[in-house]
Amino acid sequence: MTILVTGGAGFIGSNFVLDWLAQSDEKVINLDLLTYAGNLGNLKSLEGDARHVFVNGDICDRNLVDELLATHQPRALVHFAAESHVDRSIHGPGAFMRTNIDGTFALLEASRAYWSQLQGEAKAAFRFHHVSTDEVYGSLKPTDPPFAETNPYEPNSPYSASKAASDHLVRAWHHTYGLPVVTTNCSNNYGPYHFPEKLIPLMIVNALAGKPLPVYGDGQQIRDWLYVKDHCSGIRAVLERGTLGETYNIGGWNEKANIDIVKTVCALLDELNPDPAGPYSRLITYVTDRPGHDRRYAIDARKIERELGWRPAETFDTGIRKTVQWYLDNSAWVADVQSGAYKDWIGTNYGGRA
Repeated sequence: MTILVTGGAGFIGSNFVLDWLAQSDEKVINLDLLTYAGNLGNLKSLEGDARHVFVNGDICDRNLVDELLATHQPRALVHFAAESHVDRSIHGPGAFMRTNIDGTFALLEASRAYWSQLQGEAKAAFRFHHVSTDEVYGSLKPTDPPFAETNPYEPNSPYSASKAASDHLVRAWHHTYGLPVVTTNCSNNYGPYHFPEKLIPLMIVNALAGKPLPVYGDGQQIRDWLYVKDHCSGIRAVLERGTLGETYNIGGWNEKANIDIVKTVCALLDELNPDPAGPYSRLITYVTDRPGHDRRYAIDARKIERELGWRPAETFDTGIRKTVQWYLDNSAWVADVQSGAYKDWIGTNYGGRA
């Protein structure tokens, strides 16, 4: 038995591959283009493991995807590959349209052709699992109930608009062609191997380097935080037991304001790696907010609990402690990903903010 994973060298994808192979001997074909956030260092522990086959390639390359499906005959395709950073989508939306929309279209068409020629149990068992985001639902007011699967789509950034488009494609391919799909929309992930352009890893690596901790606007933007290993277990549950054509929200039940996240990271670093120069919170710097910054996201994850019996194992307190400790224990990984291109991006995004 085999599964095909796209984007399996990225943050969530690599955690999923590692988690999958820690619990199963089922082979993983891992297709990743290794753009700036894709990192084979995330998968170093799998070197020489015959259960992991890495393919450096583009999900938009239909011929390549057709070949992988025909050669390896996977029972499922789990689609993580996506451009995912809102700030990058504001600076350059084109890459988001190509990867998130065109790439998903190519995967759907390749999967449809492959699935159509399967027979019997193999055809009945095949799944296309599309991994998406809560950002497709837009922004919530302080008193609004959390996003449910029935919420209308109101994406507000080029990133979330491209993911919303991909969600609609997946839905359409199920309803029009019968392709056996499931979709999951997750809240903000955090944990090991998170590329340090995102809030939590950026705060950790900047604090350890004695650099400013840039907080957008007033820092009161609220997100629901999901430990990445909990996200992986939720995906496994939906892949195994989810109803075809359905969407499942995967959330952590942890709504936190950005400034509170930053202060929590500072406090943990004060405890685990004290700085002789003083508390890390001295580095907090408020900067100009991003354009169109959504104010609040929150996930209602009752459907996946009710139908599939899934709940997150980590609280935010346990998950964030594990995350900070991981970055302290893996300084070599952090140094490797902070390349010249990463430094150029940080300068581009934060250099002009007052």
